[in-house]
Amino acid sequence: MYISIHPDAPQQRNMDQALAVLETGGVIIYPTDTIYGIGCNINEQKAIDRVAKIKGIKAEKASFSFICHDFTQLSQYCKPISNDVFKLMKRLLPGPYTFILEANNKVPKMLKNKKKTIGIRIPDNNIVRELVRQLDAPILSTSVYDEDKVIEYTTDPELIYERYENHIDLMVDGGTGGNIPSTVIDCTKDEIKIIRQGLGKVD
Repeated sequence: MYISIHPDAPQQRNMDQALAVLETGGVIIYPTDTIYGIGCNINEQKAIDRVAKIKGIKAEKASFSFICHDFTQLSQYCKPISNDVFKLMKRLLPGPYTFILEANNKVPKMLKNKKKTIGIRIPDNNIVRELVRQLDAPILSTSVYDEDKVIEYTTDPELIYERYENHIDLMVDGGTGGNIPSTVIDCTKDEIKIIRQGLGKVD
């Protein structure tokens, strides 16, 4: 199934279609403020397995992140953070950043890596943040890569759908995507460290 949702004013009828897929354990492709992502409800284990299969990796060895709607929801899935980390996140989010934080017991075991950390995003994109808010659960997030190593990321939602149509339950067209991933910031040590420079700048 393929639907279009306006990024500035998401139509509730189409949002309801996407929510129905997520609530019943489906896999979707959706827009973010960087590149398109493949994901599902983080509480649906079979759906997580499907996403891992699409990516050609084992779920327990994957480094998946997930999307939260706001800081209140984010705080439910990570251990307490320092004032410095909170101030940085408050300044940068919503935005094109993935923060690596210490996961708490509410994060499904198969999403934690050996270090028991998790990547969390609050993207500046109305569609996916509103989906997460109405779902009342985070959405798994992993990037849609292109087989062309030069292009690396496909930006055209119709081309993405052509490639993944037989592997997903729903494609959410939110307009042309970006081709630069999020900046990844590790906040699990005493020193905050950028481990991947992407679209987001950190002064």
